[in-house]
Amino acid sequence: MLVIYVDADACPVKDEVYRVAKRYAWRVVVVANSHLWVPTDPLVELVVRTGFGAADDWIASVVGPGDITITADIPLAARCVAAGGVVLDAKGRLLDAASVGEALAVRDLMEDLRQAGTVSGGGPAAMTPKDRSRFLSQLDTTINAIRRANPS
Repeated sequence: MLVIYVDADACPVKDEVYRVAKRYAWRVVVVANSHLWVPTDPLVELVVRTGFGAADDWIASVVGPGDITITADIPLAARCVAAGGVVLDAKGRLLDAASVGEALAVRDLMEDLRQAGTVSGGGPAAMTPKDRSRFLSQLDTTINAIRRANPS
């Protein structure tokens, strides 16, 4: 069974994931550094991994071809794509084998510029209703593409 893994600690679209996954009867594994609320549903599981990077390491160790990971963490996204999965960020950006390399390069460049003091980080822009709509649309499109590629 294909799975949606949610890097949950700072994920603003968990409720949207639960709603879409329920519609398609897809399993959701919510991975966090501490306990948090998840719906009481046999298709939803909470996995808690404490320690720096432990949740990311766990996701990267279990994700497989056709699985979807929801994360804003670009290095984790690259690891998931290398394992055959696809990644969506909370604003609906799809990261796959064709796009994750560029995203990782931009992330690394920006990190180098911040460390050099050339640019200062203000963090990501706040989520808007349009971002949530884009995320929902892309999650639906991605699930349908995976279902067509894996009809079993």
